[in-house]
Amino acid sequence: MSLFADNRYQWRETYFVLFQQKHRPTVEDVKRALADLGSRISVAHLQPTKDGLLESMTVLSHADAAGMDITFVAGDEVQEQLAELKEEWQQRKLDPQEKLRLGQLLKSDARYDVFHFEELSDMLSEEDEDGPLDPGTLLLVLSRLAQLCHGLSLDPQSGELLT
Repeated sequence: MSLFADNRYQWRETYFVLFQQKHRPTVEDVKRALADLGSRISVAHLQPTKDGLLESMTVLSHADAAGMDITFVAGDEVQEQLAELKEEWQQRKLDPQEKLRLGQLLKSDARYDVFHFEELSDMLSEEDEDGPLDPGTLLLVLSRLAQLCHGLSLDPQSGELLT
């Protein structure tokens, strides 16, 4: 079940982990990597492919008032996004490290969409932007997924790479 369908959660933003499909992790690898984060999170609705690769999952962190729906995407949608990113980044003055990361990014042919949700509290209205939502778990999950996939995480709103 998606957090979009759960009225206890409100979508806030979407992040991406871009990588080459040959590095797509198995469900078991993802479970091990996220288990290292301890009791801070719980993982639910793990959906593997027939080959045991991660298709989608939900990650919850009540301590951070956060949830994430994570889904696999490949194909034209990823290639279109990369073309837009390349054009956007070509307008910037890049240092050598950024050029290296852009080169790695442009080799991607797959991504995980990470939909970040805020867990709503009875004490806060849905319009309250300064609620208890903490990005800590989001950043940890993005980092772990990027490591597993040998990829990079991206904030598409700012166009900045996070890992």
